[in-house]
Amino acid sequence: MKKELDLGYRSLKNLVYDYLRDQMQKGELRQGATINMEQTAQKLGVSKTPLREALIKLEAEGFVKIQPWRGVVVSELTLQDFKDCYQIIGALEFSALMAAAPRLKEQDIQRMELLDEEMERALESGDFDSYYDRNIEFHRTYIDLAENQVLAEMVDVLKKKLYEFARPKEFIKEWEDVSMEEHRHFVNLLKQGNFAGAAEFLRDTIWSFEAQKKFIVKYYHFENKNS
Repeated sequence: MKKELDLGYRSLKNLVYDYLRDQMQKGELRQGATINMEQTAQKLGVSKTPLREALIKLEAEGFVKIQPWRGVVVSELTLQDFKDCYQIIGALEFSALMAAAPRLKEQDIQRMELLDEEMERALESGDFDSYYDRNIEFHRTYIDLAENQVLAEMVDVLKKKLYEFARPKEFIKEWEDVSMEEHRHFVNLLKQGNFAGAAEFLRDTIWSFEAQKKFIVKYYHFENKNS
C-alpha cells in the first residue's frame, strides 16, 4: 500500500500527530467528528501504536477526547473554553512579562514594533496567516525572554487550541484594528519602562475574555451555537 506520509527520520508518532493537526486546521477533521483508527492507520500506512500515541498527545492538549463508548472524537470548542483559556493565558503572559522585564532590551521593543508594522501590512493585503504568525512572534518576544520553557509550552498549546483549531479563513477588521491599537498601547508602556502596567494591560485587556467576547462570538459564530 502506498503511504501518504514520508516517514523519514522523524518518529511515527510525531508524523501522525502533525498529520492529524493539519487535518484539523484545514477543517478536514471537524469538531465533533469521530476518528476511525482502523481507516486512519491504513491511510497513513502505519500501525495503530504510533496512531494511538499521537491521539494520547492530542487528548492531553485538548484537541480530541478518547471515549470508550464512542472511540476518538474531535473536541468541540465552546465559549466557556475561550473564557477559561483567556484567563489562563492572561495569567501566564502576565507572569512571563514580569520575569522577562530585567532582560527586555530596546532592540526587543523595536522588534515588536517592526512585527506590528508587518501585521498591519498583512491585514491591508488580506493575508491573515501572515498576520497570525507575526502576532504569535510578537508575544513570543517576551515569553522567550522569561526563560520558562514549561510556561512557553503551555501558552503555545492553549493558543493552538483556540486559534489554529479549524480557524475560520476570514478575519474581522474591527477586531484586528482594536488588537493593533492594544499592541501600540502595550509597546508604549514598555518604552516607558512601565512593565507592571504593561503586564496588567496584557492580563486585563488583551487577554480579558469580557473585553474580547463580542469579537470571539462573531468570529467563531457562537451566536449560531449552543455554547
